[in-house]
Amino acid sequence: MSCNNIDIATTRRDFLCNTGGGFGALAFAALTGQSLFAATDPNPVANKITGRLGRAKSVIWLFMEGGPSHLDLFDRKPAINKLAGQPLPESFPRPVTAMGEANSPILECKREWKQCGESGLWISDWLPHHHAIADELCVIHSCVSDGINHAGGVSQMNTGAVFGGRPSLGAWASYGLGVESENLPTFVVMKDSSSMVVNGARAWGSGFMPSTHQGVLFEPGSEPLRNLYNPKGISPEQQQAKLDFINQLNRHHYEGRESNTELEARIRSYEMASRMQTTAPDAIDLDQEPQHIKEMYGMDEKETEVYGRQCLLARRLVERGVRFIQLYSGAGSKWDSHSNIEGNHSRLCRGVDKPIAALIADLKQRGLLDETLVMWGGEFGRTPMSEKGTGRDHNPTGFTMWMAGGGVKGGQTIGATDEVGLYTIDDKMHVHDIHATTLALMGLDPTKVIYMHKGRPERVDLNEGHVHTGLVSGV
Repeated sequence: MSCNNIDIATTRRDFLCNTGGGFGALAFAALTGQSLFAATDPNPVANKITGRLGRAKSVIWLFMEGGPSHLDLFDRKPAINKLAGQPLPESFPRPVTAMGEANSPILECKREWKQCGESGLWISDWLPHHHAIADELCVIHSCVSDGINHAGGVSQMNTGAVFGGRPSLGAWASYGLGVESENLPTFVVMKDSSSMVVNGARAWGSGFMPSTHQGVLFEPGSEPLRNLYNPKGISPEQQQAKLDFINQLNRHHYEGRESNTELEARIRSYEMASRMQTTAPDAIDLDQEPQHIKEMYGMDEKETEVYGRQCLLARRLVERGVRFIQLYSGAGSKWDSHSNIEGNHSRLCRGVDKPIAALIADLKQRGLLDETLVMWGGEFGRTPMSEKGTGRDHNPTGFTMWMAGGGVKGGQTIGATDEVGLYTIDDKMHVHDIHATTLALMGLDPTKVIYMHKGRPERVDLNEGHVHTGLVSGV
């Protein structure tokens, strides 16, 4: 006998000891009706939220791939313009930059800033629609990562490690919480173009966990899931008979190969695809939405149509019980701005500003924001020093993310960077802390969501993260 968390007894004494010690746990499990461990079944179906730090049942992660400039969006630093054209002051440690440009002068910030909402959060003119949702945002100015380039940064922001191979945050949420709907994926990923995210599917992979916990990629455009509908001339009865026969063959092939989680995941994906033919068409049919809602998300405008469609679809998936939804803006590191940051960020900000503000407002007006955690950010920020004279280099030592909903207290800032926004100087939140806090906001204790891999107890935060309770209302 073996399972994910229990060692095999090697002697009779060990067997009796382990068996006797387990009786109390069995009784406790029977009384509570809960599994003692995170879900070990490849396709858990029980909603295991029992108590929570926050109130999130779902997460929508707005991932700006390539590294948005915190210095030009949320982290106002007047000293940058005072020091523009000058080298970084000698009082600052010399940073290691991705491109290695030495002694580059500080680049001015050309933005106009405004204190928004009752909270007075500083937001730049690149995100004018965010001004209206300022009081919903908890802006974290003190984020830190170890990834100096895109491959390492995207990998760590998604999986906790700069090298690939670990489960993504969405996979951990799937593993720890299970699913609310058997007819839709637990973890959905969308990107805004045909370009692939850095590291490809590993960014939403399940790593050493069963493959059923990996994200399901929805394609951009009006048909995010292909082959949902029966071919012409094929009745529902014919289609079901064919699928039943294929499933019978798959299950026969699976016998004796139970240790192959990828095979099991593929079989389950086919089974889900069959069920999705009845559920997903309704979920992804945005024509059901009133025109004013589609316009609210910017679907009637060329610049905002793509991300607006994804944000609206994310809201519809949350309504149907999908646990974790990740929306990539700038797939293929398009937020990277080593040169011409003005043109680059102007275009990308216009594409996401209105849809994101609409998503927050729409969730709130439907009573969903309290139970939906919305996260914004990229794999790192940008340096105050110039790159190629008109851009900024990568900055993992101090950058900004924000969270809203899910019990998070809006209208506040967490932490701070130095006077030019290069290094975190107060209340540091490493990626491991962000991941631990996210699971905690979903009602999970990140120190107890454990997966045994090769005899090692693995956690989402590599045993290094701390939950930041200051994000939450009333804590």
